[in-house]
Amino acid sequence: MIVVFDWDGTLVDSAGAIVCAMQQAARDVGLPPPTDDAVRFIIGLGLPEAVRHLYPQGDAAQWHALGQAYSRCYVEQTEQLPPLFPGALAALERLRADGFAVAVATGKSRRGLNRELAVRDMGHLFDLSRCADETRSKPHPLMLQEILADSGRHPREAVMVGDTLHDLQMAREAGVMEVAVSFGAHCRERLLDFGPDLLADDFCTILEWVYRIRADGCGRLQAR
Repeated sequence: MIVVFDWDGTLVDSAGAIVCAMQQAARDVGLPPPTDDAVRFIIGLGLPEAVRHLYPQGDAAQWHALGQAYSRCYVEQTEQLPPLFPGALAALERLRADGFAVAVATGKSRRGLNRELAVRDMGHLFDLSRCADETRSKPHPLMLQEILADSGRHPREAVMVGDTLHDLQMAREAGVMEVAVSFGAHCRERLLDFGPDLLADDFCTILEWVYRIRADGCGRLQAR
């Protein structure tokens, strides 16, 4: 069985840093800064898709400039990396120790993810990872499909854990079980409306559910 985690807003408490960086980037390139809610909605998308969603009336030059400014602002604002959510590291270590395959599917760039994995010394915890700049952005299912193909897992043997509708839609289109976390970028009500297999408030709940799924031989449980 493979458990696939989103990064920002699921394992890492970075939504606030992303909001601040995007708002500063917009000011830097002469655009009106987006609202907090607008930025929180696009967390998880690839950067090109995110800036186009925020400024649909813009043009290619503006989108490129904003993307470049955001990347610079985010690195500047996260010299001290945002913290992992409580229980995240212990959950990853337990899953690996107990024979689960573990992967990351993220809207971050490959450079951004590698930076964080290296600084946090977490690369050994993941068998596979896919980033938005090397495949299709969420919510397209290709990112998950590639992880499944590389790991040799059937969709029924996989769980996607994420904090946004983009994660859940990607999982649903790939035929993968959907776990939403309530402490990330998208609010509980929005996630519940989508109807995931599980909405979890902490990593202990996720582990309990995943172990039960494995014991039952994989397959979907009724959504809570």
